[in-house]
Amino acid sequence: MTPEEFCRQVETGNVPPVVLVIGVEQYLQNKVLQTVRSNVLKDAVPGLNEDNFVATETAIDTIITAVRTLPMLARRRFVTIRQIERWESAAKGAADAADRIAQYASNPVASCVLVLSGTKIDGRKRLATIAKKGNWWVSCDPISRSGVSSFVTARISERGIRVAPGAAELIAEVVGTDLAALVDAIERLCLYVGIGGQIDEDTVGICLVRIKTSTVWELVGAIGQRDLGRALAALDSVYDPRDRGLPIVGTLAWSARQLLRFESSIRAGMSPPKAAQAAGAPPFRANELADQCKKTSRADLERWLEVIAQVDLALKGASRRPPKAVLEHAIMSLCKSQRAPGGSARYPA
Repeated sequence: MTPEEFCRQVETGNVPPVVLVIGVEQYLQNKVLQTVRSNVLKDAVPGLNEDNFVATETAIDTIITAVRTLPMLARRRFVTIRQIERWESAAKGAADAADRIAQYASNPVASCVLVLSGTKIDGRKRLATIAKKGNWWVSCDPISRSGVSSFVTARISERGIRVAPGAAELIAEVVGTDLAALVDAIERLCLYVGIGGQIDEDTVGICLVRIKTSTVWELVGAIGQRDLGRALAALDSVYDPRDRGLPIVGTLAWSARQLLRFESSIRAGMSPPKAAQAAGAPPFRANELADQCKKTSRADLERWLEVIAQVDLALKGASRRPPKAVLEHAIMSLCKSQRAPGGSARYPA
């Protein structure tokens, strides 16, 4: 079951007595735990009906006793056991704890909700088998790269705020796939525009990237015209040593992909405004995109993405050079038209 499906189920009051939350995406795990906790303890006296344990740090007998303890001035108790993957790598006595919990889960008490959470579990174990059969296994796997834009759009729309074409993709490109970081970025953007407002590329530039969209396209245009001096000047005006230039890389990747989609749509026979929409841009930017495509060939745009990918790795630790030097070398490479033998971009990270 997905976290979204499970949370909707919990909000209707349907909370199973045992819940298994497995996956590496901590944001989703926390969301599931908080949703269950709020539902179970909404009418309870705070602190009297809740216990939190970490696997292997507390004797299993103590945990079972806590689970079977009757609630005080409430209908149910709430008990969590975190990091249950520890049981699989622990000594035999601690590993048997998983079997004891599985035995309890086969006949749980109705006066307690037990939530088990961890990054992984052996699917062949009895606990995993019971959880799947009972439909109380919640998978908190990382969101796919293709699903990040939809996640961003949905979270923003929930707040009564509109998202301009291309803005969600730009947010995903700049922030990445970490959901906690994305939610933090969404919070800042929504607070900036307010309810009923709209988040567009300029808003992202102001709140997240500290780069104006016009400056980005100036940089893209300078690269497309092979104007190294102007491109380096544009880079210098937006580079911030605090973020090592990673937002610049994300924004360049976003702009290159947008131009590629626009060019492909034009090739397919679409009108410029329709092609702009297909590329994730508002129709009024069609002339700007068309002008950029005239200055930059498809082969060069594809090469840009190769170079940008290598720069991203270099800035994240693959290179010992100063971040700005990495970016300046990338700009010089992008301003060249030749390709290395075999068709790959020449960029020594």
